[in-house]
Amino acid sequence: MDGTVLIADDDKTIRTVLTQALTRAGCRVHATSSLTTLMRWVGEGKGDAIITDVMMPDGNGLEMLPKISLDRPELPVIIISAQNTIMTAIKASEANAFDYFSKPFDLPDLMKRCSKALEHRKSRARKVSDVVSEEIDQNNLPLIGTTPIMQNLYQLLAKLMNADLPILIHGESGTGKTLIAKVLHNYSDRRNFPLVTVSEMDLAEIGASAKIQARAKGGTILFDQVGDFKDECQSRIVRMIDNPLEPFPRFIATMQEDAHEAVEKGSIRQDLYYRLGGAMVQVPSLRERVEDILLLCEHFLNKGEKDGAFQKILSEEASELFRNYSWPGNVRQLENIIKRLGLTARSQCITLAEVEQVFNNQPAMNLAHQKGSTDKLTSDVERHLRRYFDLHGNILPPPGLYNRILREMEKPLLDIALEATGGNQAKCADLLGINRNTLRKKISELDIKVTRRRKLM
Repeated sequence: MDGTVLIADDDKTIRTVLTQALTRAGCRVHATSSLTTLMRWVGEGKGDAIITDVMMPDGNGLEMLPKISLDRPELPVIIISAQNTIMTAIKASEANAFDYFSKPFDLPDLMKRCSKALEHRKSRARKVSDVVSEEIDQNNLPLIGTTPIMQNLYQLLAKLMNADLPILIHGESGTGKTLIAKVLHNYSDRRNFPLVTVSEMDLAEIGASAKIQARAKGGTILFDQVGDFKDECQSRIVRMIDNPLEPFPRFIATMQEDAHEAVEKGSIRQDLYYRLGGAMVQVPSLRERVEDILLLCEHFLNKGEKDGAFQKILSEEASELFRNYSWPGNVRQLENIIKRLGLTARSQCITLAEVEQVFNNQPAMNLAHQKGSTDKLTSDVERHLRRYFDLHGNILPPPGLYNRILREMEKPLLDIALEATGGNQAKCADLLGINRNTLRKKISELDIKVTRRRKLM
């Protein structure tokens, strides 16, 4: 990397880490804990890129973006923030930030994006997006979550917010696919135009394509659960996307199945998949973001209080049961249960017994964990590998990838199996279905420490 990077963050550790990493990469670095100092440097013409925090002791980094874009439109700004909300990502995108990272951030990923910012600094003609003038109540935002998987989702949505290409949103029932489609529309530069949800019946009408696009008026057209549409209806969607009418709308579709599997099964046409697959958003299940469960519970209880219900909280035992439940119906199921408990709980504190009584009418506790666990592991590995390749840009990873990846998977598998069998190598070998000598060899090769303890029965 070549260039001067300006860093503004009130956390000394972050300033030090970034300064050392960028200096090693060949950059010149100016770091400060003051937003005032940063803006002075910008005014003096210093810097080829900026990395700044949002909340600083003397101001808000996001609020400075319009001024930076106006004074120096060629200067890319990367936002890093501990305010891990969809609103932060949206505001960063609307204020024309080059990129947005939540804290704690992935340093190699941030370095990669900083390199891109420096490479494209001179050639990039940046367009200033309009900043939403009205104040938005973050408590009323439809997306709640602070886990890393949700932060990745926020960042992706912020990047797609004003994209004109078709978008396919897929995820399990109840994860909030339609809400995400609404977020993409309501916070985009099309928000003053209609969001039109299209059904199969709409597509069956004579002149359906022209009528639907006339209703949209250049806004967003949403095909909800497109995988359930008949083949002929999907064909009409393909023709609509290929031949849009002015003012051109944006097309968004949602579906429950994994897109690749849906094509193989024939529930979605291959030509439609190619039209929609340019930008895909995978919505995580609630099982993939367990740490968000209690945050969601609090949100829905507060929402119930605003709607007229008495203030309620979950007891510690009830909270634990919520965390351990598998939630096959995802956020929608969680919201419905919280609503019911908010109305029926006898006291302010919702008890374990009251939660258990409601759960008696719900799907089995382990249903969601049993179903599709292999598919889940496969998809997780695939996401990890794709991200690994992406981090290398146009350069291939170092040779020997096959053995490195197998080693990364093998060690945690043996660690967990040994823990489950209390360190008994004979039982562990039997559990894994491998020879005991093979297990001993692997333990030595991978430098695994074996501790004998009470084994699971």
